[in-house]
Amino acid sequence: MVESAVTDPQVAADLKKKRTFRTFSYRGIELDKLLDLSNEEIVHARARRRFQQRAPPNEKPAVVKTHLRDMIIVPEMIGSMVGIYNGKVFNAVEIKPEMVGHYLGEFSVSYKPVKHGRPGHPP
Repeated sequence: MVESAVTDPQVAADLKKKRTFRTFSYRGIELDKLLDLSNEEIVHARARRRFQQRAPPNEKPAVVKTHLRDMIIVPEMIGSMVGIYNGKVFNAVEIKPEMVGHYLGEFSVSYKPVKHGRPGHPP
């Protein structure tokens, strides 16, 4: 059966109602339920051990400057601003839901990417 363009306005309105926007989920868990879970239920064993060492829970100051590039982003941090040190300056990064489970250092490049141009000339 060949589908043709929808000309009936009622059918077109029904199709628009059926469209849904993509919702964010992390490992199959939606964002609302993700915020209710504890950090230990979200991440792997190495990250759980690290939570015992650092980072008090439920603290969100305005801008946090940190050298901890190896800190794992958790749902509690969503929406906060973090200054991540790259060895020279603090790069301000807003934590978004897609960043959960990654390390802070992934969002602040610590080296200057190589710009390939002409080769150097011999002496």
